[in-house]
Amino acid sequence: MTHHMIGKILQGRYQIVQSLGAGVFGQTYVAVDIEHPENPKCVVKQLKVTSFQSSHLDTLRLRFLTETQTLRQLGHHNQIPELIACFEEHERFYLVQEFIEGHALSAELPLSQGYGYFWEEGEVIQFLIDVLEILDFIHSQGVIHCDIKPENLIRRVSDGKLVLIDFGSIQPVDFGIDSVLPIYRIPVTSLGYIPPEQFIGQTKPNSDIYALGMIVIQALTGLTPLQLKVDPQSNEIAWRLPHLQISDYLAATISQMIRYDHQERFQSVTEVLQVLRQISIEVLPHTVEAEYRVVEESRNWYSPTRNHSSTEKTSPSPLLTGVRVGLLANSVVMGFGVYSLLNNSPAYSETETLYKATEEYQSGDLQGAIALAKSIPSHSNVYPEAQATIQEWQQQWQVAAERYNHAEKAMYEGQWSEVLQAAPQVPDILYWQAKTDRLVKQAKSKIEVQGKGLLAKAYEKAAAKDFHTALDYLNQVPRSPNTNGIVEQKIAEYTEKRQIRAAYLLQEAYRRASDRDFATAVKFLEQIPQQTHVYATAQAKLVEYTQKQSLAAQGQKLAALKTDDLGVNSNINNSRLVTPSDANNSFIRTESSTKLQDFQPGDLMQEVNIR
Repeated sequence: MTHHMIGKILQGRYQIVQSLGAGVFGQTYVAVDIEHPENPKCVVKQLKVTSFQSSHLDTLRLRFLTETQTLRQLGHHNQIPELIACFEEHERFYLVQEFIEGHALSAELPLSQGYGYFWEEGEVIQFLIDVLEILDFIHSQGVIHCDIKPENLIRRVSDGKLVLIDFGSIQPVDFGIDSVLPIYRIPVTSLGYIPPEQFIGQTKPNSDIYALGMIVIQALTGLTPLQLKVDPQSNEIAWRLPHLQISDYLAATISQMIRYDHQERFQSVTEVLQVLRQISIEVLPHTVEAEYRVVEESRNWYSPTRNHSSTEKTSPSPLLTGVRVGLLANSVVMGFGVYSLLNNSPAYSETETLYKATEEYQSGDLQGAIALAKSIPSHSNVYPEAQATIQEWQQQWQVAAERYNHAEKAMYEGQWSEVLQAAPQVPDILYWQAKTDRLVKQAKSKIEVQGKGLLAKAYEKAAAKDFHTALDYLNQVPRSPNTNGIVEQKIAEYTEKRQIRAAYLLQEAYRRASDRDFATAVKFLEQIPQQTHVYATAQAKLVEYTQKQSLAAQGQKLAALKTDDLGVNSNINNSRLVTPSDANNSFIRTESSTKLQDFQPGDLMQEVNIR
């Protein structure tokens, strides 16, 4: 559904050149600024519009204006893309942001437990401080990012710094609990990084801290969040594997970042930064250190090579040099307690089960997805979420089926524009979206054929100077990217020509009326369309000339009657010469004289008084 945007120019300036993909909140593209001398790249985000009703658009417009102000403020940070422009075009809302040249953090993470470069402790600390400082600024602006994941952290080519992108999910810090984030609306790449409270609409600033903690665990272990094991009793994540060489101080910090209960986590970014900055090189373990180096093999795989040493230790990061010991005691105690519990946890994750059920649901197997979600035991903390998700699935599935059927019916009835209007209202379920996309493709093809036919008829009528009918045909042309430009152009052209034509017809009517040809004048006036600026004048003259046409007709009858009377008088006189003895001659002469005296020669011109 995005191919038609390639090459399109928005605001006469931003030309779409590439699609970056679709998300929950809209579609993202790469564009070039054709108005700028260097044609720099930028990122264009088209926000999703689920309804084109005026009330919904007004609400969305207000929210759009409010949130763009927030994005503009966030863009003042050097490690957040700058907001270049925001605008509305054809009832669609667009954001234009700075394009960050670089690669996603996911390219720097180990591919698995067996392949890739595993981060060292100093690198983890440096990474955490770097990103936490960005989050500190974001939270200070009163918003939560809500989608921290490797794909949203870009390593900028120009200076090697990390840049946080994609603010499509931001929420205010005081976000209410009446809004629940359904699992079907969460991008697959975000699952595992999103903390439990975010699913039930209780997002907190430390929800971003949780997601960041999951990223560093992936950097240290090579395991994605969904591959990690969870303790069934406490729901805490077992991430500190036996072979992992990491100081207890940093491990405790990471564990407190990812606690299941948000109340037991660090409550603010400032707290985490204070702890990390207190960690000094002296608290790092003086035991076995695991050093990994990148080795490229024949199949372009990366594998770790360990160099064991009982005396060597890695060079300290400049960040940690000179910093004294000071890890909070309660963090250390908390960390050790959690490790003891987690290292004995079973290898089963209800969260992963729910994720797999979501995949089944998106692929079109509703019953299979429900069955898998129902397999989560009732004693699991994921159980309430699974039950709520099942109910959400059933409701959304029904809505999707109804709206798809509506679009399908419109397709069969030849209401192709209705198909295009119904398509965005189908919920984001991949199975139904794929079916809807096929309908949209067919409808667009039909619209294109129908549009060409109506355009041909409009051109034919315009050639015959019937601009009013030509405009009627143009207004029937279904709107599509292929026809919008030419249709709008021709509507403007024919509207102007219709006005000119109407003025010409009015002048012709005046001219014919001055020649007392009221019948032809009336015919000219009757051709003037209602949508023209001379229509009111034409209607007034139409009444006037119709009356004068009627009076003229009456005058012609009187003239004909005069002629008849003159003929009768002539016959009477002739008869009188032939039959002078007729006794009625005197009566006939008297009657004829009376009629001729009643009609004077100037009466006809007085009756027909033009203009």
